[in-house]
Amino acid sequence: MNQKNLKWGYTTGSCAAAAAKGAVTLLLLGQKLQKTSLLTPKGITLQLDFINCSWKGEKTICGVKKDSGDDPDVTNGIVIYATAEKIEKGIIIEGGEGIGRVTKKGLQQPVGAAAINKVPREMIKKCIEEISALAQYHGGIAVTIWTPQGKEIAKKTYNSRLGILGGISILGTSGIVEPMSERALLDSIIVELGMKAANSNQNLILTPGNYGRAFLKKEYGIDVEKAVKISNFVGETLDAAKQLSLHAILLVGHIGKLVKIAGGIMQTHSKYADCRMEIIGVHGAMAGADTKTIQSIMQCITTEEALLLLKEKGLLEKTMDSILKKMLEHMQYRLGEKTKIEVIVFSEKLGVLAQTKNVEAFLKNWRQQ
Repeated sequence: MNQKNLKWGYTTGSCAAAAAKGAVTLLLLGQKLQKTSLLTPKGITLQLDFINCSWKGEKTICGVKKDSGDDPDVTNGIVIYATAEKIEKGIIIEGGEGIGRVTKKGLQQPVGAAAINKVPREMIKKCIEEISALAQYHGGIAVTIWTPQGKEIAKKTYNSRLGILGGISILGTSGIVEPMSERALLDSIIVELGMKAANSNQNLILTPGNYGRAFLKKEYGIDVEKAVKISNFVGETLDAAKQLSLHAILLVGHIGKLVKIAGGIMQTHSKYADCRMEIIGVHGAMAGADTKTIQSIMQCITTEEALLLLKEKGLLEKTMDSILKKMLEHMQYRLGEKTKIEVIVFSEKLGVLAQTKNVEAFLKNWRQQ
């Protein structure tokens, strides 16, 4: 599908801000609106419809239905509500039913706070101030954001892994949902990286996917929930690790994915590049493989098949040492000197193919943290 034809949506943060605007408008101006305009941080003005704007005693309630556009999002279609009430002074923004609570350090909000991120909080505050000025009201306002479906929806998200329990997060830095699932996935990886860095001794284990996680659990008895699954985003993850000033990283993955790093490829999805056999072939040649062996490698479909050819020739260990050395060179260059990188490369049939010299020391420290 052409990206230009995809429908954009809006974030839970935009929904919460608009709902707050509707609730405060009813509270201070007595106006029960059908819709409102909301200027997002991206500079795009949304026209959002209200659901169930009403009084409940001395409080007001207003809801906005989430529309994620063509981006796959488990929160699509839920209704984000805001309850507004007058208080003596100041502005209080809280989370109620269905909004998660932060239980671990390293996230945007402190432990114990509602999982309403910084930008949505600023958007909500701006809406409260805008309506208060229109009403010439100088007292305080408390707004509670909530959603009845939040607790169930949260089970389909990464929230529990991030230490956000009991509901969804109110998110969004632009106010707009662009239909780019890769961007959303990368953002969640970077958030998880920051959270786990803050709750560790600055040593992290990374795996591209489920193969690496299963291998860690089976071979090393590592709690896979403490590892960060980075998908294909090797380069961006290393960039984030550099910003976090991590002490050391252990990357554990299958040869079919990690071998690409030896070619300087830091986004390992096959749609970007697939030079696995070329890399194995070159390093096999450097290890002493003859022309016929290299030609056979180039005809292989899987890395496992290519490795078995090298094993038959007695060249597997030397080839993998060469590949590992090149992987480290590319990753250490990306990371800089402050963060050290350790690597375990494995295959399903042959087990551990290569690992850096300090892996055992890393794992010992990891188990003690």
